Amino acid sequence: MRRVTKIVAAGVASAALALTATACGSSSSDDSKDKGVGIAYDVGGRGDHSFNDSAAKGLDKAKAEFSLGSKELTAKNTDTEADREQKLNDLAGAGYNPVIGVGFAYADSVKAVSKKFPKTTFAIVDSVVEGANVDSINFTEEQSSYLAGVAAALKTKTNKVGFIGGVDTTLIKKFAAGYQQGVKDTKPDVSVDIEYITQGGDFSGFAKPAEGKAKAKGMLDRGIDVIYAAAGSSGAGAIEAVAGKKGTWAIGVDGDQYQDKGLAQWKTAILTSAVKNVDGAVYEVIKSVKDGKPLTGTHIYNLKAGGVGLATSGGYIDDIQAQLDAAKKKITDGTLTVRTTPTS
Repeated sequence: MRRVTKIVAAGVASAALALTATACGSSSSDDSKDKGVGIAYDVGGRGDHSFNDSAAKGLDKAKAEFSLGSKELTAKNTDTEADREQKLNDLAGAGYNPVIGVGFAYADSVKAVSKKFPKTTFAIVDSVVEGANVDSINFTEEQSSYLAGVAAALKTKTNKVGFIGGVDTTLIKKFAAGYQQGVKDTKPDVSVDIEYITQGGDFSGFAKPAEGKAKAKGMLDRGIDVIYAAAGSSGAGAIEAVAGKKGTWAIGVDGDQYQDKGLAQWKTAILTSAVKNVDGAVYEVIKSVKDGKPLTGTHIYNLKAGGVGLATSGGYIDDIQAQLDAAKKKITDGTLTVRTTPTS
């Protein structure tokens, strides 16, 4: 049976990573020297101000602490399954250990390539892959999104709020569902518009800031005054649009986007961010390999454990903190279950 663990602190290593013995090309190719950490980012890559940047932050921390080498690859909008598999195969074959696939799009590739390199530790973010040498890293995004919804409901002046997802997928629907439920549980009369930039297997929606900006502008024109975007670098476009209209708020995602230097010119429009501590999880798996005790199995980083949460930078939610704390308590003590699929 697959082991499922709820991590106690996503930002603090507990038992993680080993950069020691690596299989270099196949299970019989053990003569190649370990190179450090291999990481394959989703579309947008390092510099997306979101999901990939959070993973990169965890990598940078581990590299500095353990003096590790690394190689970073980034998916293109046009990548096929074969392209993603080749990236992981190249990293593992070159002697990088662990090899980390950032994003659910790498799930099938991790499943295939991890079997070829049984002495290499693989990690997949936002998916579950069965394998004795695979660490499946997952988050309860719906829980932090619920809190974002509570904040949106309490801050809207027009009783109209919006959600922009990068791609219409099961994962992004978790963000939308939590947000929608948080809004409706707080103020049932507030409407929630949900839109996606791209559909299905078209992951380019995570790397289209101009389209994120256009989606947000359309919402603003309809009187929506709080917009939450879970859309990778496309979310930066949404934040820019919101910053251009006085009296409206953006809600960031994955990292504390108020603190993101690349978004500094618009930070006063960022009400809060639904934080997802990908950096902590990436650091943990790297440390586990370095320590010679590689993490494997399925690990769930939830609200109670600090794996997800709501940022307070800027002080814009200080006046509603009591309501947010009350909502958080209901989730963490189990009296409130947050949906993972939006209602129609």
